[in-house]
Amino acid sequence: MSAIPQPFRPRRRTTRLLAGVAGVATIGALVAALPASASAGESAKKHGHQSPSRYQDVQLLSFNDLHGNLEPPSGSSGRVTEIQPDGTSKTIDSGGVEYLATHLRQARQGNKYSVTAAGGDMVGASPLISGLFHDEPTIEALNKLDLDVTSVGNHEFDEGAKELGRLQNGGCHPTDGCYVKGKKFKGADFPYLAANVLDEKTKKPILKPYWVWKKNGVKIGFIGVTLEDTPGVVSAEGVKGLKFKDEVETINKYAKELEKQGVKSVVALIHEGGLPASAAYNYDCDSPGGGDGISGPIVDIAKNVTPKVDALVTGHTHAAYACTIDDPSGKPRTVTSAASFGRLYTDTTLTYDRRTGDIARTAVASANHVVTRDVAKAPDMTELITRWNTLAAPIGNKPIGYISGDITNVGTESPIGDLIADAQLAYGKELDPETDLALMNPGGIRAPLTYASKGTEGDGVVTYAEGFTVQPFANTVNLQSFTGAQVVQVLKEQVSGTNATSPKVLQISSGLTYTLDLTKSGADRVVTESVKLNGAAIDPAATYRVATNNFLAGGGDGFTTLGLGTDDLVGDDDLAALEKYLLANSSATAPIAPPAANRITVVQ
Repeated sequence: MSAIPQPFRPRRRTTRLLAGVAGVATIGALVAALPASASAGESAKKHGHQSPSRYQDVQLLSFNDLHGNLEPPSGSSGRVTEIQPDGTSKTIDSGGVEYLATHLRQARQGNKYSVTAAGGDMVGASPLISGLFHDEPTIEALNKLDLDVTSVGNHEFDEGAKELGRLQNGGCHPTDGCYVKGKKFKGADFPYLAANVLDEKTKKPILKPYWVWKKNGVKIGFIGVTLEDTPGVVSAEGVKGLKFKDEVETINKYAKELEKQGVKSVVALIHEGGLPASAAYNYDCDSPGGGDGISGPIVDIAKNVTPKVDALVTGHTHAAYACTIDDPSGKPRTVTSAASFGRLYTDTTLTYDRRTGDIARTAVASANHVVTRDVAKAPDMTELITRWNTLAAPIGNKPIGYISGDITNVGTESPIGDLIADAQLAYGKELDPETDLALMNPGGIRAPLTYASKGTEGDGVVTYAEGFTVQPFANTVNLQSFTGAQVVQVLKEQVSGTNATSPKVLQISSGLTYTLDLTKSGADRVVTESVKLNGAAIDPAATYRVATNNFLAGGGDGFTTLGLGTDDLVGDDDLAALEKYLLANSSATAPIAPPAANRITVVQ
């Protein structure tokens, strides 16, 4: 596979689109250690004329894991939790690019030095309005948002490196062509950074490893990486011909390179993240000490990335945090993530020292802000959504089923997970009547099904667009044969090996039951003798026919045993299986009720 061309199209914009948006001051106030001249303005008088002041505040706006959510996400995917002063919490409806655009434009007002960056997964696993068109609508929206730079995420590789190159450089889709007659897709105005993603043949990054933002002598370098384990969470075809290198080693390498070029202020855009102790976006993860309230891969990364890097914008875990974690020299450093789906944005103040060319780290302050829906919609985004929805409507508005209530995606075992697994079991039995059970990876379930009508379809009606939002990957349903011992081993791999510290609990079809004892550790958390199928213990020597998707069938998400199945049979795509199941088992007068999600007994 040839490498993606390195150059990206120069930015076409010379001014920010701020007209018609009311101004509010950003809340990113500096801490007490701020150098005295930092807030004195862009310049100071010297010998009777204006000269730049030593310290210049730079506003860094950031977000991550948009996943093509142009319209306001529904259900829990479109809300954030906020801790109140009295210790209680409330949820706030949030997200949607019409509102995100307004919030970002308001935040930029009064900030002449403002740069906007993202932490990856801008596209991929997207709702129909974007996914149906290979995410061209999202790139168009990001251009309008004045995004300056982003790292790649694992989902940028869902359709392979060549397609990522097309999103960067433009051109019509090689199979589906141009969606608007006579109009060629122009690609991203901003650079995608992929410092740790190498072409296996050339050993060079497939896209630019870094980018430098410059304004009036202020220079800040951005290095972009995705998680090293991307091949473990993306289909093999998507990462074919690519090598993913260690995040820390890569960032440290390019920080040195930037320093040699005279760029001493550096921000790392890392598509890997952490898990704060609270789901509330305004939780203080520095209480009682720096980074005490956060765990996960980003902690180790942050502790080892060179002190030459001044701030880390992260993602992947869809969590919200604005923490400080000590760098290798013991100095606090800002680490942020803005949840997902455009529900939050982060406002970080970086105080640039013109004398040293570096960031005055003691003066870095950061906070997450809610993309509320109580502001005016950005008209250009409304036009964009309307235009693409018009093209998608003939497909997206088709009813594919009926539900009697919200079918949520919350919990170790979720109602929507049960529904999808049951649909794949039913489809598997059509392909082979001997099919015994189905397993679904939780990461492949992107949203709930909500009872309330999203458009004009009516309450309880499931449209194709809503189904697409739940299962957007176009995976196939695969059948494989396993011994009973292998089936039990698959369940143990949910909580052991690469999944030991962050379990990936598979969603299971009706008839399969077992106990998950979280008081134990590793593989022992799956109680072997509790694993039963239709009330009978799994026979280690017997053969079982199992339905999964092609991602799991290839051993994805750390389920190596699922890559060892025999007698493979490849069926239709998983959304078609869900559609068929809903049409066969629901009607306007007899809708499907939310599954009870009681197949896995969880011991806490």
